Amino acid sequence: MNIEEMRLFALTLQNATEDMPFDETTVVFRVENKIFMAIGMEHVDPKITVKCDPEIAVELRERYEAVEPAFHWNKKYWNDIYLNRDMKPKEVREQIKNSFTEVVKKIPKKLRQQYEI
Repeated sequence: MNIEEMRLFALTLQNATEDMPFDETTVVFRVENKIFMAIGMEHVDPKITVKCDPEIAVELRERYEAVEPAFHWNKKYWNDIYLNRDMKPKEVREQIKNSFTEVVKKIPKKLRQQYEI
């Protein structure tokens, strides 16, 4: 599993966009201008950062060696998932979808239907 596969998967989600708002080393993925995933491009151990329900975030950290609290993000809601560790690609894609869904929940109801997956 690699960063490019996860990047392309994130872009298949309804109206997902990507940009580099912080610097040239971090790509973020947004829906309605809200971040649902980030990729650090200069890490030796490739990882993605995803938003989670707080209870699920803790559960994932306990279940997988690949999941750790996101250092530069709100650790209650954000996890880093290391792609070269113990999660299968299908599980990582599921976490990207869950992150997308967590962000869509914050979009006003009248816009939300167009993003449901």
